[in-house]
Amino acid sequence: MAAGSGSNYWEDLRKQARQLENELDLKLVSFSKLCTSYSHSSAREGRRDRYSSDTTPLLNGSSQDRMFETMAVEIEQLLGRLTGINDKMAEYTNSAGVPSLNAALMHTLQRHRDILQDYTHEFHKTKTNFLAVRERENLLGSVRKDIESYKSGSGVNNRRTELFLKEHEHLRNSDRLIEETIRTDPELGTSLRDAAGKAIHRAPSGWGNAPQQTPRV
Repeated sequence: MAAGSGSNYWEDLRKQARQLENELDLKLVSFSKLCTSYSHSSAREGRRDRYSSDTTPLLNGSSQDRMFETMAVEIEQLLGRLTGINDKMAEYTNSAGVPSLNAALMHTLQRHRDILQDYTHEFHKTKTNFLAVRERENLLGSVRKDIESYKSGSGVNNRRTELFLKEHEHLRNSDRLIEETIRTDPELGTSLRDAAGKAIHRAPSGWGNAPQQTPRV
């Protein structure tokens, strides 16, 4: 490889690497903002649900999910292209035509490798955090729905129990009223007991006459 053509080739690789690094830097900033906004939206949704029975999911949840998937694919593609450029730069430094420049080229190559490693680490960290927040939000949404369903069912049962208790209390009040009336009016109590006794005494004679009053077949 000629010195001139080799130098131009190296500079062209460095130019491509810097361009990809700039694109990745911008993409990663936007990607981080997207994940942060999703996290904050989830937190606001959780606070709102503590004061409201509305379990409507995040209005922009699905759109954020689509944006996340799209940006993740784009960043992965850029990382793959930058990896390919770094590999070509490594091949060039190992070529026989540039032994005197090998140390300086290796230093430059290592800088680009470090940048690639940092961007790759940042991407995976942000992606992992986003997926964790989304999974947590989905789990909390499911729990909130279960709680609301339980509350709805319990509400019906509570109303039935309340009506039963009110009716039971009404009967107890009626019993107490009758007992108090009997205690304050002994004659009324005697009359009620006599009437009950007569009803009991009349019952057997009535039952005994029942066969005689029934026509025979």
